[in-house]
Amino acid sequence: MSHFVESEEPSSVDPQEVANFEAMADAWWDPKGKFRPLHQINPVRLGFIRDHLASHFGRDPLQPRPFQGLSVLDIGCGGGLLSEPLARLGASVTGIDFGERNIEIAQQHAERMGLPIHYRVATAEELEAEGQSFDAVLNMEVVEHVANPAGFLKSCAALVKPDGAMVVATLNRTIKAYLLAIVGAEYVLRWLPRGTHHWQKFLQPSEVADYLRPHGIALQDLSGIRYDPLQDAWRLSRHMDVNYLAFATRESLPS
Repeated sequence: MSHFVESEEPSSVDPQEVANFEAMADAWWDPKGKFRPLHQINPVRLGFIRDHLASHFGRDPLQPRPFQGLSVLDIGCGGGLLSEPLARLGASVTGIDFGERNIEIAQQHAERMGLPIHYRVATAEELEAEGQSFDAVLNMEVVEHVANPAGFLKSCAALVKPDGAMVVATLNRTIKAYLLAIVGAEYVLRWLPRGTHHWQKFLQPSEVADYLRPHGIALQDLSGIRYDPLQDAWRLSRHMDVNYLAFATRESLPS
């Protein structure tokens, strides 16, 4: 439901996906605009990220800046909807996106908010080639927009430090997801522009796990996300047949 990026063997950047999101870039911070679904789902995503990272790194999530000293990479950061709250929680945040206009919008908004976020036009592969690594890597609504998910997730995994963590959010490849996320959200309710998602690019949780496992990243927790029409709000759910979140960690290297 969001942004995108990468892979080098071959590149997993999908130029059409980049163009789709750059065309909407000016609307990133409009909560009633084209990214309204992301604004609505953001509190649920942020709560999942905060609670799991706090538990993993032994931090108190109720403290004002619980992630002080932690480095976080937001891949496919778009306009910075997740980067900014994580920076407010104390993390040292790097946001990357392959859309130049997305990065311009993100930088401008962060400057207005006085937040020291490092944004750059880049791919996960480029950061991997530079030898960079982070305590936590966020891969939120990105993998369903890339051309080569296996290569993309391999590069994402390489960016996770020993004892680090990754959070993935994506859509399950089920008939229900097709009916709700594409037919319902794009054609009936028109929450999203038509063509935002392609069902064949959706990934089942087992596929995400299979792509990450060979690179030392193991899934630790899964949670669905569901829309509550009565409250017009999104909530965590045990049902993962449409949207879902995954928390994964890298095992410590043997001493």
